[in-house]
Amino acid sequence: MAQLPVVDFCGLKLTRLLIGANPFGGYSHQSEARDRQMKDYYTRDRILETWRRAEKAGINAMITNNETPHVLEAVKAYLSQGGTLQWIAQMNCRNKPDMESAIDEAVKIGCMALYFHGALVDEVFQKKEEKKIVSWCDYARKAGIPAGVAGHDPKTHLWVNGLKTADFHCVCFFNCGSVHKGEGERFTLHDPAAATETIRRIRKPCIGYKIMGAGRIDPAMAFEYAFSSIKKNDVVNVGVFRGDKDGMVEENCALVRKILGG
Repeated sequence: MAQLPVVDFCGLKLTRLLIGANPFGGYSHQSEARDRQMKDYYTRDRILETWRRAEKAGINAMITNNETPHVLEAVKAYLSQGGTLQWIAQMNCRNKPDMESAIDEAVKIGCMALYFHGALVDEVFQKKEEKKIVSWCDYARKAGIPAGVAGHDPKTHLWVNGLKTADFHCVCFFNCGSVHKGEGERFTLHDPAAATETIRRIRKPCIGYKIMGAGRIDPAMAFEYAFSSIKKNDVVNVGVFRGDKDGMVEENCALVRKILGG
């Protein structure tokens, strides 16, 4: 299968659809029962199979976090076996002495770019700890890696954008950071318009994520809205739960081809 349409993204050539990993780690953003279902389904081998199918379907990059043990082991196995998807790492440092140590590990494993977890960056914004986010981005760039930030609140991204430190932004279509504060899952339909307006205001390349509201929105509608609302050099990150539909990777790629051509 031919590759999906590609854009220049901080010096990387990325397809406009990336494959995400929340379902791999059991992060459904729906219910605890759904979390368990996803985690039980996605063994290391099924994760590897999913990435290989993504390759064949035309995707050229994947995103995972740097902490979920079985997912990180799958990343190591995939890259060591010659997998061609470029790894973009979502960074946290709950299991490391500091963020610098976490960055060192991700770079050693083989990430091509990285960004800092949305809940973490939202917190940095609330505390106005600009020196922290600047130092993290600078440290990653010294290793030759583009450094970005995620965030659930558009205000977080506009604040970081004003610091002129991040190379790219990962913008959540839904302001659902409430889950990280123990306030439950909140997905409201007025959020995507604010998110996409923020993406258009930020001149740096962006990755849109949760474009389907963690499975709450029809895929065709979500892709059409996303690609008509973000910039031409932006991409989207979408996870898949093949336990619901085995051909989900291929169907997503077919939808993107229909919308974008290629």
